[in-house]
Amino acid sequence: MMQAQSSAPPGYTESVVPFRAGDGRALNLHHIRGPREPTQGPVVLIHGAGVRADIFRAPVKQTLVDALLAAGYDVWLENWRASIDVEPSEWTLDQAAVHDHPKAIQTIVRETGRDEVKAVIHCQGSTSFMLSAMAGLVPQVKLIISNAVSLHPVVPRSARLKARYAVPVVSRLTHYLDPQWGLHAEGFTPRVITLLVKATHHECDNTVCRLASFTYGTGFPTLWRHENLNPETHEWLKHEFAKVPLTFFQQMAECLRAGHLVPVEGYRELPEDVAERPPETDARFVFLAGALNQCFLPESQRRTYERFSKYRPGYHALHVIPDYGHLDVFMGQDAARDVFPLILAELGKPV
Repeated sequence: MMQAQSSAPPGYTESVVPFRAGDGRALNLHHIRGPREPTQGPVVLIHGAGVRADIFRAPVKQTLVDALLAAGYDVWLENWRASIDVEPSEWTLDQAAVHDHPKAIQTIVRETGRDEVKAVIHCQGSTSFMLSAMAGLVPQVKLIISNAVSLHPVVPRSARLKARYAVPVVSRLTHYLDPQWGLHAEGFTPRVITLLVKATHHECDNTVCRLASFTYGTGFPTLWRHENLNPETHEWLKHEFAKVPLTFFQQMAECLRAGHLVPVEGYRELPEDVAERPPETDARFVFLAGALNQCFLPESQRRTYERFSKYRPGYHALHVIPDYGHLDVFMGQDAARDVFPLILAELGKPV
């Protein structure tokens, strides 16, 4: 488990609000307040796999947290069970959907006294939260802005082949992949994988960055466009990626074969066809996709948007963002200019 230092700028206050997931796992929310009292309701930001809540606070001139605070929102960052700030576990999307996100939303509602929450969800924070929403487990959330992937994961052909053939082999060798091997690889399998990545990935001299690309796909790089990152962010991310379990990759391989999210643990709250039936929520959905995303192709979000639009034409929105990839949508050096105004505009629309 990695520990983050508080990155609240001067004038901000930050408190950690612990909560227990439905299965008893210890998780937390970071509550960020600016120098002024919020004039808008709560917004929760939900990270992806093998990172942490601070992924939304890269060392750029203005983060999404800054932009939200400036617009008057009450900002919450959720550390769910995929966070590197909590005890590692062999989690699945099902566990997060049933146990983590509903309890996080209930905690925010209790702490704020507000009965409605808006959410910005990314990658596997998005897929797992979408399962929660589809099953009607987060009724307090009325607007959901999803980045990169939601119900229909679509990846490049090479990544699909990797998920199909490499994941079963690697899962017999290790329970986790860990980009931190780029800083210290101990044991036979971590050393072999790190040597393989060094031999095949030459896009930069940051081994953690290269291992992150290997871990999450087949791009060079996979998770961002290097030209969108400032040097400080490229250095900072060395400590923002750590363990992600093979149980997740095994589930994602099943989802890729099916063409949509597939529950794998038999929770009664998540029917087998939960991703195919009409959503049990009246939330409005906004789907974001970096046009150059090599982790999940923009077609991922387009398919889900088209599916939702059949139920409520003209209600939801899709935005494909030129010149952006996966995580640089949030931590790009110019994201405050290119992306955040779009997010703020969608948050400001009535629901």
